[in-house]
Amino acid sequence: MISSTLSLPSAAQVAAARDNIRPFALRTPLLRLNVDLPGTNIFLKLENLQPWGSFKIRAAVNALKTMDVMQLRRGVLTASAGNFGQGLAFAARAMGVPATVVVPIGAAETKVKALLELGAKVIRRSFDEWWTVLTSRACLGEEGVFVHPVAESGVLAGNATIGAEIVEELPGCDAVIVPFGGGGLICGIGSVMRRLRPAVRMIVAESEAAQPAAAALRQGGPVTVPHRQSFVDGMGSTTVLTEMWPLLRAVADQAECASFEQIAAAIRLLAVRHHVIAEAAGAVSVAAALAASGLTGNVVCIVSGGNIDSDKLGAILAGRSPF
Repeated sequence: MISSTLSLPSAAQVAAARDNIRPFALRTPLLRLNVDLPGTNIFLKLENLQPWGSFKIRAAVNALKTMDVMQLRRGVLTASAGNFGQGLAFAARAMGVPATVVVPIGAAETKVKALLELGAKVIRRSFDEWWTVLTSRACLGEEGVFVHPVAESGVLAGNATIGAEIVEELPGCDAVIVPFGGGGLICGIGSVMRRLRPAVRMIVAESEAAQPAAAALRQGGPVTVPHRQSFVDGMGSTTVLTEMWPLLRAVADQAECASFEQIAAAIRLLAVRHHVIAEAAGAVSVAAALAASGLTGNVVCIVSGGNIDSDKLGAILAGRSPF
């Protein structure tokens, strides 16, 4: 449900979310990355292996499961770069609910195609128009209950289930690096870590396309930063949402930025060493881990998604520039 005051999910909400998503989402593996980094062990939480290729299925399923059934009769509406839209369309189809997804022009075609396959109505808008839909929670002429891909209590609790799995699978975790799109993923995972493993460092991973989280952490609040479209299409915005800032401030210890070249190298590394296909936004955590200085111990990288256009993937694997 939408709340005027958003808060980090409680232990009870996370436990309920685990039950809600169990029939739909995988408990994804946690694998050690095959690289030699003295003093550091990097582990991959492979959310790209989820149905429809992203962690967003956890958030979307739980969000719908916690909404009023009468509300859902109107259908659901969201603004998404693709992955949350897929998760929502999947959950809506399973519950017999129509779904409409507003996507920014430039969204990966593989994501748009999947949305159509899932029966969603797809509306394309410029980035600025898409951002307006996201922040206003409405799209002119469209019906349906708006389900925010980030700032929604059910979304945060669904994301937090990843943190619960990490605690169980790697009790000696020292740091978690999380791709930052709008902050829902790091705030969900971070809520579990702050409650159960408060010493774990929570690290935001961003790309050179935009660093709103780093700027907010540095300035002590949301500020507007430049954003440019790139092959890192699943993340990046001009600012941290106002309602997400108190939560981000409560869980994030630092931010790291990866260059386009570092992200492309991380995509190649994952494919060659582990036969893992990651989209750019999913590989940014690995890129940040490999580039960061001072990281030691057991570091978990959230590989958040694997929905990358085949031509971009082919270019990266061949050593050509996708940007």
